[in-house]
Formats: sequence, structure tokens, C-alpha cells
Amino acid sequence: MDDRTKRLFKVRKIQKHKKPDFKRTDSHKYKRLDSNWRRPRGLQGKQRRHFKAKGALAQVGYGSPVAVRGLHPSGYAEVLVFTVAQLDNLNAAEEAIRIAAKVGARKKALIEAKAAELSIKVLNPARGE
Repeated sequence: MDDRTKRLFKVRKIQKHKKPDFKRTDSHKYKRLDSNWRRPRGLQGKQRRHFKAKGALAQVGYGSPVAVRGLHPSGYAEVLVFTVAQLDNLNAAEEAIRIAAKVGARKKALIEAKAAELSIKVLNPARGE
């Protein structure tokens, strides 16, 4: 990883700590409303009109740098893997694998063995017992 990318990862980490939790308007009031973000659209909505106490709106300035957006902190792009055959199409220099939770222990061991053979990084390896 070059110096520029390392710097951008540090910038992203700092930005993520400053970013507020974007919550849906009135989600704390009603059990039926989930707290995940929905843009406020009401004409008289206080959050839409940027009243400070009503919570921040998700906007452009909160995003992380484009070069490192969506990347794992190790610098690799994450790829979710279900089968051994999916390892053939990967680029080991740029991509790392995360084995899906639904994959059983036997198949997980096969995937890890093949990944080690192809020198692909595994982000969630099985515990060595």
C-alpha cells in the first residue's frame, strides 16, 4: 500500500469518528419506525429544515475519500465467497475474501486451503484449534 492510500485511510478513520448517526425522524418516539435513515420530506419537518436539535441529514460532505471508499482497512476489496469455484476469478493483489456465514466447517476448510494455495487473504479464517 502506498503512502497516499495510507493517508486516505487515516482521513477516512477520522471522518468516520466525526460523522453523526443518521437516524430517521421520530424513530425514538414510535416502535413501528426503525431507526435506519430515511430522508425527511414533510413540508414543516424540522429535520428537513436543518434545526440543530433534530439531528443531522446525510449529505455529500460526510462521505469518505473515493479512492478508499468501500475498501477493507487492510487495503483490499472484500469479496463474499460461498464456493471454492469462486476463488478462480479473484485478483489476489487487490481482493480479499470473506467466507459467508452460511458455509459449513467442511467447505470452509476447503475454501481456506485453496485460498492459501492461491495466496489470497482470508478476512475471517476459522479458529486454529
